[in-house]
Amino acid sequence: MGEPYERVWTVRFSDTDPFGIAHYPRIVDALHETSDMFMQEIGFPFWEISQERGFGLPLVEMNFEFERPVEAGDDVTVELTPSLGTRSVRFEYVARCDGEVAFSGYEQRVCAHQGGDGSMDLPDDLREAMEPYADD
Repeated sequence: MGEPYERVWTVRFSDTDPFGIAHYPRIVDALHETSDMFMQEIGFPFWEISQERGFGLPLVEMNFEFERPVEAGDDVTVELTPSLGTRSVRFEYVARCDGEVAFSGYEQRVCAHQGGDGSMDLPDDLREAMEPYADD
């Protein structure tokens, strides 16, 4: 079992609704930003794979469960664990605030040729880069 990728999201005032809790679209943005940061960390930034390698990892499904609210000023530790398929990857997320799970869920992404030419196998070098973080 690999170690998940981890980052801290500090909830900003601008992320909150009139009740002072993080608005769910901003939580989704924070999770997508986490996958963006993860891909850059492993050497496969989303913008480079699409422009230079001719493939992408488009989102085909997402689901999140919100267990407790987070508020402006909270530091939320977001863990990302990739689960590798043959032609897809699922990014599993667990987000904790003060040690308690605040929300969790996943993004399902398919590996696809640029320009809509269908799915393809995950490239070996991308798979190898993700494996240290992956669940087995």
